[in-house]
Amino acid sequence: MTKMAKDLEDNALHVKMFGNFSITYKGNSLLGKKVSETQFAYLMQILLHNRKEGVPREQLEEMLFGDRDIKNIHHTMQSVIYNAKNKLKNAGLPEVNYIYLEKGTFYWTKEIPVIEDASEFDRLYQEALNEEDIDCRLQLLLDACHCYTGEFLIMYAGVLWAASEARRYRAQFCTCVEEAAGILKEKEDYLQLQELGVYATAISPFSDWESITMDALISMGCYEEASDLYAETVERYFKERGIRPSQKLMSSLDRLGDQMLHPYDLLDNIQKELIEDKDEIRGGYMCSYPVFQGIYRMVNRMAERSGQSIYLMLCTIVDSKGNRMKSGEQLEQLAGRLGDAICKSIRRGDAVNRYGRGQYLVLLVNTTLESCAIVQKRINYNFLVGRQRTGVQYYVNSVVFEKEADVK
Repeated sequence: MTKMAKDLEDNALHVKMFGNFSITYKGNSLLGKKVSETQFAYLMQILLHNRKEGVPREQLEEMLFGDRDIKNIHHTMQSVIYNAKNKLKNAGLPEVNYIYLEKGTFYWTKEIPVIEDASEFDRLYQEALNEEDIDCRLQLLLDACHCYTGEFLIMYAGVLWAASEARRYRAQFCTCVEEAAGILKEKEDYLQLQELGVYATAISPFSDWESITMDALISMGCYEEASDLYAETVERYFKERGIRPSQKLMSSLDRLGDQMLHPYDLLDNIQKELIEDKDEIRGGYMCSYPVFQGIYRMVNRMAERSGQSIYLMLCTIVDSKGNRMKSGEQLEQLAGRLGDAICKSIRRGDAVNRYGRGQYLVLLVNTTLESCAIVQKRINYNFLVGRQRTGVQYYVNSVVFEKEADVK
């Protein structure tokens, strides 16, 4: 870094828009503790992010005060700006006209440089799009990815202009990740591809970026790590969001799973790895959704030959009024107990999956509708305690194999 560049950086206002909002000058914060509760913070966000083109007075007043009933909005605006200037001066900034009005538009002074992560991200993104050299393009894309450290003004998601910018930056981040991943695959740089996938997942969770990490692990022959990631991803999506991974991610993981080829081995050794640990065998088979889905499809096919009667049961925790419980610590405790109750109430050959918050899927093999009712009574017996007011609502469907149309 040249002396001029260092002087510029040392004397600049450093603004962080991604993730938690902050403004620092010579290492000192200008915001204090109540960052999200001050007009000063709102004003600085708007002016500093739009410092090049400025903000028209009417637009700035609308963004700051919205529908609030203010008698003299121009006077109120002047008060907010006056107080902001005093705050900036007291923070140790050089005494200049920090905020000025020119032809009906408010601007941030050009005398104090601003280093903003969002504008730096924009610069890197645009340069990457226009770069023809593949190595330079990759570096710009990776730099842009690491410049994006979280949602734009995440604490202000309810503010229209901030939400709009957040969507724009999120889309650009996705483009950077996807294009960088594509180049790294072509270069067969799987270690850096793995690092990119891990970073993207941490910065933008529940966006299917695990598939990038999965691809890298498979390509490097790290099959066990890839398998663990597969299971952990499904569990995390459910546990933290109460949802299954998107179909895109499921398809990606399944496709990558097909590549998990093992070295040649003897059948006896392979079978030992397949056998379930005897210490873990108890009641029904509790499994992740992808495993449950595979079992369902398999028994559906087997039903064609065997003629077995198979039923799918959905168990949902409800409150005392029969309404589905959707969240809360009590629901988590009840859901854990319900899972145990189901496993105790069904046979070892039946499969169970915790499908959603307070919901379980149960696959009952070689049974009857009457037996399903008996299973429900067993579950209630093992689940309900004392004067417990919550309960379980049951839905049951027959699993019927549908023959494909004959090809002529």
